[in-house]
Amino acid sequence: MTDDTSTGSVTAEGGSVSSEGGSVTADAVREHAIRDTPLSERIEAILLIIDEPIGLVALAAAVGSPVPAVRQTIETLVEDYDGRGQGPRRGFELREVGGGWRLYVRDDHDDLVAEFVGGQAPARLSQAALETLAVIAYKQPVTRSQVASIRAVNVDSVVRTLLARGLITELFADSETGAINYGTTDALLQHLGINSLDELPPISPLLDDGADGFDEGTIR
Repeated sequence: MTDDTSTGSVTAEGGSVSSEGGSVTADAVREHAIRDTPLSERIEAILLIIDEPIGLVALAAAVGSPVPAVRQTIETLVEDYDGRGQGPRRGFELREVGGGWRLYVRDDHDDLVAEFVGGQAPARLSQAALETLAVIAYKQPVTRSQVASIRAVNVDSVVRTLLARGLITELFADSETGAINYGTTDALLQHLGINSLDELPPISPLLDDGADGFDEGTIR
């Protein structure tokens, strides 16, 4: 479809908008529209979907803005969520962990959230959740990417499920990468009816060569 006028033309073929001054691609139009969105909204959109803390440089690249502007907006959001801006304090906070930023439920509401999630959780874990839980139990402390590498599948949703069930917990963030390291909780020991992880059955007999997918020092 082509609509020519004396001032320029709009051409469907090629996805471009042309005029006497030149041409603009559809991608450029979309990018311009994104950049017209307030920076705070773009940052919040990214913060809502990430599973691990994101550094300022990576966040700036994601939202297409300079690092100083992103840093200033982050500081403003922190104050806003903490109730030091014009609105009330929120039930969540923006926290810097391991050199990155991520949204967290406030400690005041841990019991409330745990009770709600526990009531919503299904009675049984899926096969994928059980496999992921086994990897974390034997390999801990272990990051999400390490678990994904061992299982050769994406484990993001499964890890969230295990966190929600209280079977695993965030132990610490890697000082260099900011990646969260996970481990099991006392709740898992209670479900398994054991007192410590030392009582887990040896994993070596269950593997083809006794080491596949696990570091030598972690094999029981």
